Amino acid sequence: MSSPKYKRIVLKLSGEALAGDQGFGINPSIIQSIAKQIKEVAELGVEVAVVVGGGNIWRGKTGSEMGMDRATADYMGMLATVMNSLALQDSLENLGVQTRVQTSIEMRQVAEPYIRRKAIRHLEKKRVVIFAAGTGNPYFSTDTTAALRAAEIEADVILMAKNNVDGVYSADPKVDQNAVKYDELSYLDVIKQGLGVMDSTASSLCMDNNIPLIVFSITEEGNIKRAVLGENIGTIVRGK
Repeated sequence: MSSPKYKRIVLKLSGEALAGDQGFGINPSIIQSIAKQIKEVAELGVEVAVVVGGGNIWRGKTGSEMGMDRATADYMGMLATVMNSLALQDSLENLGVQTRVQTSIEMRQVAEPYIRRKAIRHLEKKRVVIFAAGTGNPYFSTDTTAALRAAEIEADVILMAKNNVDGVYSADPKVDQNAVKYDELSYLDVIKQGLGVMDSTASSLCMDNNIPLIVFSITEEGNIKRAVLGENIGTIVRGK
């Protein structure tokens, strides 16, 4: 078996990835599949941190468009990420994978507060760490959370798992049949072309800290492991 290309990773999962075809809520078979893939990677000796979105339960942007106060709507979205994180933790621990959830908003009855040094210690002990509740601040996405936490824990790469696309395209491949898939891009290309891989805040943070990003499909089992082993799947976005 090949050795892993990366020692410490941040896996970014969208909330929609947990919903599967049902489009909302948490699909038990999907979350179990993701947990098994994470276990495969952890068994290679890779230190795994996870950031989960909350779009399968609530989107702050949706609440804001309904006339809700934006900060309130975003805080609700942060709580949705905690629900997803606890569900993923439960699936992982059912597989025998030691897991810790750390939240940016304190809720000690259900998870640890986020402490950078403690998170790194958990990773060094080969525990999976799930970062929940975003950055703890409204107006920031979970993409930005992934970029921020990756910089803080000095991760080697961010793996962005998508449930409906297998990389970065020049346009939406579902709408435009002429959309071209990119094998490699720079963050500047992503920002200038408005490719929608991550929001501009997250892209800038990754670029400034020279953190590579791999965008790939989560729907094909084993893809997380393939990405960690350095196989050419999806699209890689580099700092320069």
